[in-house]
Amino acid sequence: MAETDESNNVESGLFASKFWRIFLAIATVLLIFVGPTYIPYVFAEILNVNYVASVVSGFILFIAGLLLLFFLVKKKILSF
Repeated sequence: MAETDESNNVESGLFASKFWRIFLAIATVLLIFVGPTYIPYVFAEILNVNYVASVVSGFILFIAGLLLLFFLVKKKILSF
């Protein structure tokens, strides 16, 4: 039961760099908070995209942010 799982190792691959870990954390926060708030506004008011399409795009960005958050927690890059 003391086997090491390389898939959860933070020090391998892309996550070895502190820059990429910080970048992914900031991207997660932006997707979760900016995605469903400002992106639909920009799409609907500035780019004149249909309101429903802009809200759906904001919801998709929110879901992408949550999935990225769960991924980072699973890889033990973020901890609560």
